[in-house]
Amino acid sequence: MGRIIGDYHVHSEHSGDSQAPMSEMIAAAKERGLTQLCFTEHMDMDYPSHGSQEGNIFYLDTQQYYDDCMEAKALAKGSVDVRFGVEVGMQPHISGRNSDYIDSWPFDFVIASNHLCNKKDPYYPEFYEGRSKKEAVREFFECTYENIRLFKNYDVLGHLDYIVRYIPEPFEYKWKDYADVTDRILRLLAEEGKGLDVNCKSIFGGNSNEPNPCLGLLKRFRSMGGEIITFGSDAHVPEGVAGGFDKGRDVALRAGFTKYCTFKDRRPSFHDL
Repeated sequence: MGRIIGDYHVHSEHSGDSQAPMSEMIAAAKERGLTQLCFTEHMDMDYPSHGSQEGNIFYLDTQQYYDDCMEAKALAKGSVDVRFGVEVGMQPHISGRNSDYIDSWPFDFVIASNHLCNKKDPYYPEFYEGRSKKEAVREFFECTYENIRLFKNYDVLGHLDYIVRYIPEPFEYKWKDYADVTDRILRLLAEEGKGLDVNCKSIFGGNSNEPNPCLGLLKRFRSMGGEIITFGSDAHVPEGVAGGFDKGRDVALRAGFTKYCTFKDRRPSFHDL
């Protein structure tokens, strides 16, 4: 049996929804016994403004991020191996732009996430207005499938059932209610050699005993031949680094996985769980 050596989904002050210095995220990783930390800053092209927001808060200044990441990597050498990653927000009309962008930088790792459906973010209550919550969840999964059908330049799909974090209560989420579309997603990922981000934010920062995606979806992915999983805390503050990893690891083992991956230069390395 192994242990998880790297957090492969973290954000710093380079993401529009974090103020955490990179140095503090790295220090937290070292404190928790990690030997790798992959920053995956948000890059959501054409993200709509919301409320008092002006402009796109999720448009990444990639040059500044790269320069700071390389400086942090040099400073942390010998304690934590810092990796240069990104979390791109998918939308069908920007698939080509996202792919060109990724090819323009020497990323170690790319997460593709579905943060918007028809330019609406499930984080906000208006996403659920005028329809049932089940219809909203189905739209989210349908949008996810459409995005990964069009966009291929990534390594893992981020937090597959992310929407369940934000559905207004009361709501009972049953993944099997959407199995027709989630099977299409998981089968395509497995066939194309893509992976899943075992995102533990809902464990550490919420009230769940399961990551996103949940146990049932992870089992289904494994049964379809899916092999690649990574572990991410989705931390936006140092306190969250590696958060929920113990429970997330247990869920992955229960789903039938015996290995997980880290990435360098877009190539996976497998480690025992």
